[in-house]
Amino acid sequence: MFDLMKAKAQKNPSGAPVTIAWPVPAVLQIGMLLIVGMLLSFPVQARSAPESFADLADELLPTVVNISTSQVVEDNGQIENFEELFRDFFERRGNGGEDPDFPRQRRTSSLGSGFIIDSNGYIVTNNHVVAGADEIAVRLFDNTTLEAEIVGTDEKTDLALLKVETDRDLPAADWGDSDSARVGEWILAIGNPYGLGGSVTAGIISARQRDINAGPYDDFLQTDASINRGNSGGPTFDMDGRVIGVNTAIFSPSGGSVGIGFAIPSAMARNVVDSLKEHGEVRRGWLGVQIQTVTEELAEGLRLPEAAGALVASLFEDGPADKGGIQQGDVILEFDGREVADMRELPRMVAETRVGKEVDVVVWRRGEERTLTITLGEMDDEALSGPGSDDQREPQPEPESGSLDDLGLELGGLSEERRSEFGLPRDIEGVLVTEIDPRGLAAEAGLQPGDVIAEVDQEPVSRPADIEEHVVTARQEGYRVITLLILRADDYLWVALPLGEE
Repeated sequence: MFDLMKAKAQKNPSGAPVTIAWPVPAVLQIGMLLIVGMLLSFPVQARSAPESFADLADELLPTVVNISTSQVVEDNGQIENFEELFRDFFERRGNGGEDPDFPRQRRTSSLGSGFIIDSNGYIVTNNHVVAGADEIAVRLFDNTTLEAEIVGTDEKTDLALLKVETDRDLPAADWGDSDSARVGEWILAIGNPYGLGGSVTAGIISARQRDINAGPYDDFLQTDASINRGNSGGPTFDMDGRVIGVNTAIFSPSGGSVGIGFAIPSAMARNVVDSLKEHGEVRRGWLGVQIQTVTEELAEGLRLPEAAGALVASLFEDGPADKGGIQQGDVILEFDGREVADMRELPRMVAETRVGKEVDVVVWRRGEERTLTITLGEMDDEALSGPGSDDQREPQPEPESGSLDDLGLELGGLSEERRSEFGLPRDIEGVLVTEIDPRGLAAEAGLQPGDVIAEVDQEPVSRPADIEEHVVTARQEGYRVITLLILRADDYLWVALPLGEE
């Protein structure tokens, strides 16, 4: 709220407070009052808590199912305790406690949740709910039990798609937009906790983009709705009754709900489910790069305005990025119209994109932005067989030596003797780090003897003198950091090396 009179409290000689005010002109007062009135007349964008969730729950409960699975597992020794309970029974049968017909296998069961996403009987759940199951039973809201078959599963996102056969259309839920969901918005979670059947809990979105080290594409919604064992695979609904998440995990020291649950966002789940439905497997886009985080030091060395994006450490030879013109040392800032705020966002963006799609990729290269068009490939084992660099350099026949004493760095050319000593391939080119002062700047930056420096500030180097020249030039231009592309144990890595005082 505005104060129409600016006031300041002071003390008069008698000690009593006095207010000194500066009157605001009448016209200005009227204008300010009109502005205040206009602001108060606009509705607040955030949706308030409903008086009741009952109507929404009535609508959504029929779309949620309970899932029970069973499987036969081999005896791993734990069944001995079970046998002990029946030893007297076996002895009474006269076989001394040994029964040759006693099964060395046992059947286990598990419970979970799911939701109908297609009236023809397609059901979404978690992969871990149905993994290894011999039999899967789905119980509908009206207590009808149907046998389910697995259409496809995806371990990387912990999603599975089931199919039940029925002669009627089933009530199906609709996908919502998790990308537009905001922290603090109300949600409903429905599931089968501890096998109790359809249970409804309410809460809010506590956080977004949570990485809980569950898989390579972690991007969970965190909620405080009560979620327990058996809720896995159940839906998280927004207040429009649309699925914005698939409940997957909880954080709990006790095993029960402590108000920290995690749901796979619908933006990811929908693409996975669509691929499972169409192909029976997930077909993910593939860019063909190995990337690393852009630290503050690397950002300074790369002359980036801020530490953002994904730094390309290496490329797969003849991969989509290589063919499209991406280079080692490029920082990917945007992918297909979406900003890459940090490195871990890029793999998810690429994986969610249709195979064969042409996408615009904005990269930072040598102080400026460039836009490249890349045709995505398909991620598979053959595509991931091994990275390669598209940078081929002529070997240097006469290796040299050099030192940067103020950086604590000893350098050498790549002779056959040194390649053999450090176990380096014959086709690798660059400058070898031969010694490191453990108290120097190079050691602090993480350099190690045996590292091969392939580039300095995105320029290939082949002699120790090349690196010395880059250091001198960077200092003359007022830079405090240079970037090194190094090869270590068959992997490329970017390192920011502080220059210190000359």
